[in-house]
Amino acid sequence: MSIWVIFKLLGSLALLMFGMKAMSEALQKMAGPQLRHVLGAMTTNRFTGLLTGMFVTASVQSSTATTVMTVSFVNAGLLTLAQAISVIMGANIGTTLTAWIMAAGTTFDISVLVYPGFFVGIILIYMKKQRYIGDFLFGLAFLLLGLTTLKGTGMEMDLGNNPAVVSFFKSFDPNSFLTTLIFLLLGGVMTFCVQSSAAVMAITMLLCATGAMPIYQGIALVLGENIGTTITSNLAAMSANAQARRAALAHMFFNVFGVIWILMVFHLFIDGVIDIVDNVGNMLGKDMEHMNSNNKLTFILAAFHTCFNVINASILIWFIPQIEKFVCWVIKPKKVDEEEDFRLHFITAGFMKTPELSVLEAQKEIRSFGERMQRMFGMVQDLLNMSSSSTNKNKNNEAEFTKLFTRIEKYESISDNMELEIANYLDQVSDAHLSDDTKGKIRAMLREVSELESIGDSCFNMARTISRKYQGKQDHFVEAQYDHIHQMMELTDNALTQMNQLMGGRKDSYDVNRTFNIENEINNYRNQLKSQNINDINNHVYTYAVGTIYMDLINECEKLADYVVNVVEARMRLRMH
Repeated sequence: MSIWVIFKLLGSLALLMFGMKAMSEALQKMAGPQLRHVLGAMTTNRFTGLLTGMFVTASVQSSTATTVMTVSFVNAGLLTLAQAISVIMGANIGTTLTAWIMAAGTTFDISVLVYPGFFVGIILIYMKKQRYIGDFLFGLAFLLLGLTTLKGTGMEMDLGNNPAVVSFFKSFDPNSFLTTLIFLLLGGVMTFCVQSSAAVMAITMLLCATGAMPIYQGIALVLGENIGTTITSNLAAMSANAQARRAALAHMFFNVFGVIWILMVFHLFIDGVIDIVDNVGNMLGKDMEHMNSNNKLTFILAAFHTCFNVINASILIWFIPQIEKFVCWVIKPKKVDEEEDFRLHFITAGFMKTPELSVLEAQKEIRSFGERMQRMFGMVQDLLNMSSSSTNKNKNNEAEFTKLFTRIEKYESISDNMELEIANYLDQVSDAHLSDDTKGKIRAMLREVSELESIGDSCFNMARTISRKYQGKQDHFVEAQYDHIHQMMELTDNALTQMNQLMGGRKDSYDVNRTFNIENEINNYRNQLKSQNINDINNHVYTYAVGTIYMDLINECEKLADYVVNVVEARMRLRMH
């Protein structure tokens, strides 16, 4: 076997994988928002959830994309874990369509579709409005080209007449349980290594179609692929939150359980699938007895893959509550103190996502960021109350004050980390081939995270000012000053509440003018207090040093309200896209 033939084999597999990826991404870009709507609306019970997962995965040709979207919905509280498990079961059935496409590719001459696909695809790519359809056609053409090249390479290699290859597979007893386990393990390892069950399925079909590998060993490889693909998702979910890890574990449990029961009836089940293929083929007018036996094997592999996943789902769909309890028992959420939690909740690392899904996750993370900043501002208000009530400082008061100030300091560090992590994530998303709408959304979100981090800075500046006064030897604020600061902080907190209501998605009930009205009220009140402060210092109501600290807090509140307005403006711009 020449080195050129080996490179042809590897290159055709690379074409196949690239075509699958490009086709899947194009379909997800075309139907991103609609897919989210379908997943949210059609998972009312376990059966509709299974059907939804099946059709969505068959549409986008990616069970990973369906799984990631599902986990994202669980995080957002739009789906329960039980509903997510049913969708993932459906995704396992939907992904079997890939095997049928490959079976058709190894049996029929599909090369006639390749170059027209490229030609039409490039025309549509340059037509701006139709470029996703062009991307899809290009991906499909690459997929078909990969399959055609793979088929040609297989014939060129003539593996069925290669003594070394044939003797290797004949050295394994097809009726031995050990042989089945060896090939099952081999399928899992291969899928884990190449990170693509489609590529391993293509290799399996090539070996069977050339007559090099018996059908029983090929089906054992297919079973191994089913487990290998779940190892990948479990490793990807390791850095994610508890719900993501539970969903990935449920996926693994589903497939491992299926492999265990199929091994008990392995030969009987395969013989049954062969009979089904023969009967269906004869009904469709194909003479299955005289059909090329090697070509028939590819359809048997595809039929086995579908029958196995359909029957497995039909059994396990009745036990979803038990599976949910099991994965929740195995994976318990870590108890993390809020102040120490630097991890993002919704953006999960390790998964391949589409820009549409990435934008959805980033929006949820920014919403969480906004709520955290309002909690931080609440702590600043508590710090002010603590400083005003501690006219006679004692050790207990000082310890409580220091503890609260340290919490605010940690929150400021968290806000810096959140800004960096979300911005880096959006930067990675922006490297993808994006629509103009998605680019506009990302620009608006980058502005949001920058302004939210500035809110955190303002809160910390106020906390430092209060701490400086508390620890120093300056006189205390007079009662009127405390009243004015509290009133200003109340207005600022109202502005933050309005901002978080808008970011929470309640667009219909939200009036953007409320935020601008509060901001005008804060500006006017700041100007009024500024004039009054100068008069009070001149009239010796309090010292100049106390007046300076007092106005620092008032000005910082006004600055914080400006950042809130900037966030609201960015969010309204985001809604326009």
